[in-house]
Amino acid sequence: MVANITTGSNLYGSLFYNQEKVDKGVGTVLTTHILREPVDGNFNVGETAEDILRWMPDHFRTEKPVIHISLNPDPKDNLSDEQLSEIAGHYMDRMGWGGQPYIVFKHSDIDREHIHIVSVQVGQDGKKIKDSKRNERSVAITEELEKEYNLHPAKGQKRSEKWQLKPVDSTKGELKRQIEAVIKPTLSMYRFQTLGEFRALLSLYNIGIEEVRGERGGHTYKGLLYTALNADGKKAEVTLLKSSLFGKTAGLDALERHMEQSGDKITKENSREYTRYRVAEAFLDAPTENALRERLRAYHIDLFIRRNDTGRITGVTFIDHENRCVLNGSRLGKEYSANALNECYSEVPKDRANLHRISEVKPKKRIRTVAKSKKHKM
Repeated sequence: MVANITTGSNLYGSLFYNQEKVDKGVGTVLTTHILREPVDGNFNVGETAEDILRWMPDHFRTEKPVIHISLNPDPKDNLSDEQLSEIAGHYMDRMGWGGQPYIVFKHSDIDREHIHIVSVQVGQDGKKIKDSKRNERSVAITEELEKEYNLHPAKGQKRSEKWQLKPVDSTKGELKRQIEAVIKPTLSMYRFQTLGEFRALLSLYNIGIEEVRGERGGHTYKGLLYTALNADGKKAEVTLLKSSLFGKTAGLDALERHMEQSGDKITKENSREYTRYRVAEAFLDAPTENALRERLRAYHIDLFIRRNDTGRITGVTFIDHENRCVLNGSRLGKEYSANALNECYSEVPKDRANLHRISEVKPKKRIRTVAKSKKHKM
């Protein structure tokens, strides 16, 4: 079982993110602690937030009072709702947050059920609950729970997400089969609105894509070419493959229809808002490149950027594997655009093999969402 802990200032955002899963039918409220449960069983974000805020005094110094935890059992673990609730309670008790108000949600929107816990780490005295060696203690506690509930251990296993596809390896041959094994699932699962966003998604799996247009025999033509990329994001020394080799769904006409439909779905499902919230929280707790990547990965988000020859960032893309959508930074807001990130980070990373990814990013302005209540400020 893997635990991911994030801290922030946006209580409403954390609750809204989970409640939207409930509203979509892919989430439920399992249990609460020191919170009033509605008579009809339907939780309201505003009322739940106010209930949690009443626990804390009007003034406190902690900048990030909100804790948002996800507990992820192995997909092979078959746990009842009662067991998941028990595990959440044991985890909070042993982490030192058992005396705090919290709400536990179960998500079933990906190929494994997992739980999210939203709480605050400020006690009634206004002081932050001690959390020294938080991550180390969390790992030890999850290992204890694995033994107690006879769960599949996470230790010794690669902690990659089940949504990850296998990257293409141009040195192993069967290039068509390898690329096809990535293209078809991504076109089926992910939503994106530009060829650049699709290119960013494919780059995670060492695949490049080029659009070709021209005229032959008095007739214009257009199409796509796929190729393998090496470790530094450059074309491997292999043959370009026409999209027709992978079927009509991988061609330009089908891709353009997919991008148009994706825009409608992203708007209808509020996918951009969900991603924006998690990206904002990740930036708040990311003073270095590694911290940023770790926080984004905790939210199941990958980050891709493009740079020109001078090292200037020319594009930023966020790939949300939970919402299955790919969004250019500017779609999330000006603070995530290429220009904004250049103001925050102007030096080119020493490891030039990673120039296609963001290095150390330090937002110019801290993104902070305040509660609407005049009495309680988050």
